[in-house]
This record gives sequence, structure tokens and C-alpha cells, in this order.
Amino acid sequence: MLHGCTQTAAAYDRGAAWSTAADDHGFVVLFPEQTHANNPNLCFNWFSPKDARRDRGETLSIVQMVEAVRKLHGTDPSRVFVTGLSAGGAMAAVLLAAHPEVFAGGAVIAGLPFATANNVPQALERMRGQEIPEPERLGDLARSASGYSGRWPSLSVWHGTNDTTVSRKNARAIIDQWRELHGAAPVPCKADVVHGHPHYVWCDPTGREVIEEYQVRGLGHGTPLSTSEAHTGERVGPHMLEAGISSTRSILRFWGLATGVADRSTYSKGSREFDGDRSNEAPDAITSTIEQALRAAGLMR
Repeated sequence: MLHGCTQTAAAYDRGAAWSTAADDHGFVVLFPEQTHANNPNLCFNWFSPKDARRDRGETLSIVQMVEAVRKLHGTDPSRVFVTGLSAGGAMAAVLLAAHPEVFAGGAVIAGLPFATANNVPQALERMRGQEIPEPERLGDLARSASGYSGRWPSLSVWHGTNDTTVSRKNARAIIDQWRELHGAAPVPCKADVVHGHPHYVWCDPTGREVIEEYQVRGLGHGTPLSTSEAHTGERVGPHMLEAGISSTRSILRFWGLATGVADRSTYSKGSREFDGDRSNEAPDAITSTIEQALRAAGLMR
């Protein structure tokens, strides 16, 4: 679990309650923490080639931490996952692309795709949604990171529709990058609404669900929480935002580490096309979008 800028690992855990989830479902959580010496704002350096490439800097350090946890706790090396917020989400994308053999899956919250920036000015441009590469180029960047030829990790992507810190164009770019890796079609294979938020799924050519996206309606820059569900232990704080949906528990469901943690309210399906950017529409319009996605995917007539 990788915290965002200006955060500590403990503060992130207080908000998103990963330790509580670990106690509930029986897994181990590793909380790497950035230092002021590496980044004055406590951001993981996702944009720096010396830190954000295979076997380098912060990327290598985190992979070594994962191995240390495996040795200490006897964790299953085939069931290792990584997630993070903002710069932590971008670093999660780095780890998945640079060391796909280590991770079974990941989740990026309000983050950015792999290898689209190499310095601070470029990072700021990408955060504003500027000069993001086309999907094919995004896929090439990730494929060239490790020379990997196995099955790529699955990915859950989360972004608030009112995020003014990291442009939502980055969520689209992350999905495009991983669609290229998985050979998934541009159109989702499934679509529904979860607790009022549009949710889309992309499948690989075998029909396996490999990518999902939550467009969290009305959310700014932060991790979506559901504090009304007392059992989650989640708490609002800086960049830890009430959304009526627990990203922690929903991500666990997607990873297969927990079941029954995301009740879905599914609208009727239908219509013609999908563009992945309908954040300001009313529920009836969301229904229409879902209908479009499923018709285009051939899942409904």
C-alpha cells in the first residue's frame, strides 16, 4: 500500500483501514513510506527514471521489501498485490509494469500511467492531462519495461469525477495502457453502477476480467471511503474522502481476497457506444451509457 504526497503510511492506513481489512480477511499488508530526503513532499518519485524503472531506486527498494515480507511471514508469492493513491498510485503502476512477475494485480487511485514523464515539468504536464501518449505508445512503454512474456497483472482503476489535481484523462490512459498489454478490446465487456458510481470491466480474449474502472461521481482528489459502514473502520482525513463506496473493500473483491464486499445496484443495459467520460450525467444518463457499452460489446441486443 503506497501513500500519496504529504501523507504518511500510518495516516493512509487510518483513513483507508487496510490493516482492519487484513485482520478481517487474513492477509499481510506492507506499508512502504517515503522520506523527506528522497522527496520533500513525501511523494514517491514515479516520474524519475532512476527511481521508476526495473531494478532501480525506489522501485527496487519496494520489491526488496516484498521479498523480505515473504521470507518473514511465508506469504504466497503468487498472491501479491499493490495499490496506491496519487503519486503512490503512479508508483503502483510503475511496479506493475516494471516487475509484473512479482504482482498478481494492482489498483491505481487518482494516479498516472507508467513512464509518461521523466522529470518534474513533464510530471506536472501529465497531471494536467497534457501530452499523454496514444494507447499503442502507452502499451509499448509498459511492454519494454521488463521483457515480460507471462500473464500480466489485473488492474483496478479509480478516479474522482471532480479531481482537479490529477486529470481524469490519466485514468483513461492507464486503462488504455493495460488494455494494450492484455489484448482487451476498447469497449468494456461489462458495465454496471455500484453505489451510484459507474463501473466498467474489460476482459482479455479468453473472457477473463482483467481491468476494471470506477468513475467516482463528485469525488475530488483522494481515496474513496465508506465511513457509514462501521465495520470498515474507515475515517475521513486529508485526501481520504467520503464517497459512499469503500475502495479498499471493493479492490479486495476484485483481487479475490474477499467476497461479498461490494453490493451492486445494476441498471438496465442497452445503446451504442462507450467513451468512458460521462461524469456529469444524471442516473438515467448513466443507465444509457451502460446500455451503450453492453450493446457495443455484443452483450445485449
